[in-house]
Amino acid sequence: MNAFLTDLTQYAFLRYALLAGVLAAVACGVVGSWVVTKRITYIAGGIAHTVLGGLGAARYLQVVWGWQWCHPMIGAVAAALLAAAVIGWVSLKGRQREDTVIGALWATGMAAGILFISRTPGYGEDLMGYLFGNILMVGPGDLVMMAALDAVVVTVTFFFYDELLALSFDEEFARLRGVPVDALYGLLLALTALTVVLLVSVVGVVMVIALLTLPAAVAGELTGRLCSMMAVAVVLTALFVTAGLGVSYGPDLPAGATTVALAAATYLAVVAGRLRPRRRP
Repeated sequence: MNAFLTDLTQYAFLRYALLAGVLAAVACGVVGSWVVTKRITYIAGGIAHTVLGGLGAARYLQVVWGWQWCHPMIGAVAAALLAAAVIGWVSLKGRQREDTVIGALWATGMAAGILFISRTPGYGEDLMGYLFGNILMVGPGDLVMMAALDAVVVTVTFFFYDELLALSFDEEFARLRGVPVDALYGLLLALTALTVVLLVSVVGVVMVIALLTLPAAVAGELTGRLCSMMAVAVVLTALFVTAGLGVSYGPDLPAGATTVALAAATYLAVVAGRLRPRRRP
C-alpha cells in the first residue's frame, strides 16, 4: 500500500485507475441497489457476459476494417443495451422462456467475443483483460466515456426515483396506480446494462456481477432506506476499488480479483455478524 501511495503522485496511469474506480462506484452503488432490491442479479449476469461479444466485435472492426472510431466501449454499450432489450421483452412477454433466453445470450456473447478477439491480429492478449479487468490500462478517453455514462445513470435515477422505487418493491401495486411498469422495467435494465459496461474496465466480465451486487448487499445490511443504501454502496465500492488497487499493487496481483475478494470478505463478515446469536441479558 505504501508503494501505491508513493507512486500515485508520480504515475498518471495510477491516477487514471483511481479516478476510474471512483467513477464506476457512482453507477455501481446506485444501480447495484436497484438490482439487489429488485432481485434481478441473474438478468444482470446475462447482460454482463453478452458485453464480451460487443467488445470483441468493436476491436475487430477497429483493427481489421480500420474503423478507428469504433472504440471497444461503444461495442460494449451496444451489446449491453441489445441484451437488455431482448431480456426485457422476453421477461414481459414470455416469462416461461426467460431463463433459456438469458442462458443463450450469456453463452452466445462469450463465444462471439472469443471468436472476434481470436481473429483480431495482435490483440489476442486483450482477452484476459476483458475477462478479468485491467483497470491500470484505463486512459483519458475511457474516463470521459465513464463520466458520461455515470451522468446518464444518475440523471435517470434522480427523475424517476419514486417510480422505480414502486417498481422495485411492489410491481403489481405500481401497475394498479397507473405507473408505466413495462417502460420503467426496460429503463432499469438499460441502466443496468450501462453500469455493467462501466465495471468491465474495472473488474472484467467474469467478476462484474460481484462488484455490482456485493457493495449494495453490504449497504442493505447496514441501512434501512433505499436512498441511504445507494449512498453507502457508492462509498463502499469506491473504498473496495481503492483498497484493491493498493493491496494488489505491491505484490503485482490482479487488481480486479483483489477488489472483488475484499468486497466478498466484507459481505461475509457483515452477514456473519448479523447471523451471530445475541447473548441474553
